[in-house]
Amino acid sequence: MVMAAQRLRRGTVWWVNPDPTVGTAIRKARPALVIPPDDLNTALPRLIVAPLTRKGPPLGCRPQVRFDGRPARILLDPLRCVDKSRLVSKLGEIDLALWHPVLLQMLA
Repeated sequence: MVMAAQRLRRGTVWWVNPDPTVGTAIRKARPALVIPPDDLNTALPRLIVAPLTRKGPPLGCRPQVRFDGRPARILLDPLRCVDKSRLVSKLGEIDLALWHPVLLQMLA
């Protein structure tokens, strides 16, 4: 569980438990990147996250990064809004410059 809202910063990666899910939504617990600006993360009871994976096809909307010493992809195409109670533990951070321009281009 999240201990303090101020720790929910844009670009941090959290272990997220997404169950229950429906349809093709990713079902297993996995790392996910916090997308919204910090003021929204503090004010709202939920936030938008992008799952991280080491699998799947390389697409333009899936920036390749290194996280925790390993290659990873940020899946910006299946963004999900989750309640903060789904956050299990903070894992680290990913520099905004590595993924934010791709997100803006994808949503433009």
